[in-house]
Amino acid sequence: MVVTTQKLIQWKQQGRSIVALTAWDYAIAQLLDAAGVDLILVGDSMSVILGYETTLPITLDEMLYHAKAVRRGVKRALIVVDLPFLTYQESLQQAMHSAGSVLKETGAQAVKLEGGYPAMVETIARLVQAGIPVMGHVGLTPQSVHQLGLRQQGKTQESAERILNEAIALEQAGVFAIVLEHIPTDLALQITQKLSIPTIGIGAGIHCDGQVLVTSDVLGLAERHPPFAKVYTNLRDTITQAVQDYALEVRERKFPS
Repeated sequence: MVVTTQKLIQWKQQGRSIVALTAWDYAIAQLLDAAGVDLILVGDSMSVILGYETTLPITLDEMLYHAKAVRRGVKRALIVVDLPFLTYQESLQQAMHSAGSVLKETGAQAVKLEGGYPAMVETIARLVQAGIPVMGHVGLTPQSVHQLGLRQQGKTQESAERILNEAIALEQAGVFAIVLEHIPTDLALQITQKLSIPTIGIGAGIHCDGQVLVTSDVLGLAERHPPFAKVYTNLRDTITQAVQDYALEVRERKFPS
């Protein structure tokens, strides 16, 4: 069964949780897809595997390159691609070109844009009208790191109301789902109950319609990971040990045997 945007909305209505992870290459994408992940996000969080400190340096060309590789490894999951910083904020024309390039060149089914302020809502509405499926993203928006930091958002009544109103506005603009990042659990519950589209949480508690994590965090590949992530295995140590064992055997002329 191929996952579609309509299927995600149907799953929300049925109370079926949505499983999402990030991917950046063919090998990881193939494994995630075979393991039954519903949604694969080609996120600008790939900055961690490219050696950047934040998501800001990622370019559209880099996203397109990695999204093509991911697409080749996926048969079932829905693929959503982040639009990088300053590839959609300047104008509607720029956003349309960037989003259109993703769908035309990579074969991905949707794009994700950060923010729910009025100008962004208008841009998303126009993209949806043009036939481009869009996922929203509110709460902590990493592309605004120098403005927001990496702190939990929505902790005050005023900021919580703003995030709730942004989520409602994004649904009205036509997004098929929305990421809620690093917000209080009770706020995520309120938004999830208010919307008819799925909410995908990351550091937003158990009440969202689905969950997403950065795969390098899940696999223990990152040097550091956010407090809301869970490390399910430690591939960093496993890989290091395997390479050290290989190096030792080569130096001792035990490999090849």
